[in-house]
Amino acid sequence: MPAVDALIVGAGPAGLATAIALARRGASALLIERRTPPFDKACGEGIMPAGVRALAALGVELAALRAAPFRGVRFIEGARSFAGSFGDGVGLGVRRTALSEALRAAAEKAGVELRCACALESWEQRGDGVRARTSQGDLTARVLVGADGLASRVRAQAGLARAPRRRRFGMRRHFRRAPWSEFVEVYWGDGVEAYVTPVAADEVGVALLWRGDGGSYQEHLARFPELALRLAAAEPSSEVRGAGPFWQLARRRYAHSVALVGDAAGYTDAVTGEGITLALLSAEALAETIAERRPLARYEAAWRRLSRPHRAFAALLGLGVAHSQLRRVAFRALAAAPRSFEVLLRMAAGESVREIARGAALTAHASPEATA
Repeated sequence: MPAVDALIVGAGPAGLATAIALARRGASALLIERRTPPFDKACGEGIMPAGVRALAALGVELAALRAAPFRGVRFIEGARSFAGSFGDGVGLGVRRTALSEALRAAAEKAGVELRCACALESWEQRGDGVRARTSQGDLTARVLVGADGLASRVRAQAGLARAPRRRRFGMRRHFRRAPWSEFVEVYWGDGVEAYVTPVAADEVGVALLWRGDGGSYQEHLARFPELALRLAAAEPSSEVRGAGPFWQLARRRYAHSVALVGDAAGYTDAVTGEGITLALLSAEALAETIAERRPLARYEAAWRRLSRPHRAFAALLGLGVAHSQLRRVAFRALAAAPRSFEVLLRMAAGESVREIARGAALTAHASPEATA
């Protein structure tokens, strides 16, 4: 039986990134995926600046991607809106299928072996590693990596799953029209939000998040008249695709010789747009831990550090999702002091307090008031 440093289950962005990062460190990885290409998933498709830099470090050819940049996030509720810009680079909107293809190309270039139509059937702990039975034969590995998404079987079978506190769902569709904003736009309503991401020079993706209590994509979209009007003449360029439930929790990210990465490691809510970025950064931390043969507890500590801003922002926005009156009060305050929202956004994107303070100082120095 072939033995590898890591057997990675799932060839989404998290699994591919982990495999590439391991290969670049000289460690062996085998990636198995029950699906066949193209790999798609309903998501917001926005990658924060830190995630864009992580893709470049993995060897992804960013210039070759069919994608669109965005410089921040705008919140909209009725007639009220406010926006925040990133201080350290730009984000990138890219269709999930295009991102998967780019990562697969980088994995192939790095020498990663990917077996498609290969399902994990069972696994067991064996000494210092694991023995796995797959639809294409038995495999052994020093570490089994669960990168198998929201409904991770590896997480459940390792005894790492926790009962979710809430349930939310998403639907996504693309429309053929030029983006009208340099920002990812988030339209807020009671019980539903709409996320508009530019994904190409002539295409936008529109994801709807809600409680999953009925209603079609078109019915929920109609609750945002301004957005529905912008899209009225645009031709849909994909079918409606769903995802969820969100708020999948894990007790921790490892057990014995098993580690979790990406959505399998625990997912709060797509409301922050940090899913892919956090997956890419966590993949790097996990690959370093495995390649250096460190205890997996080190990866757990790194994951908690990397995800802390995201989890805090998700908790904050979760209050806005659950309590419409509280959200409206907060939005009035943020609209009156838009730099406060920018600070929150940049903290959630992983910028340090020092970086944010330096950016604020530069903005103030360049403002008309500072030079009058």
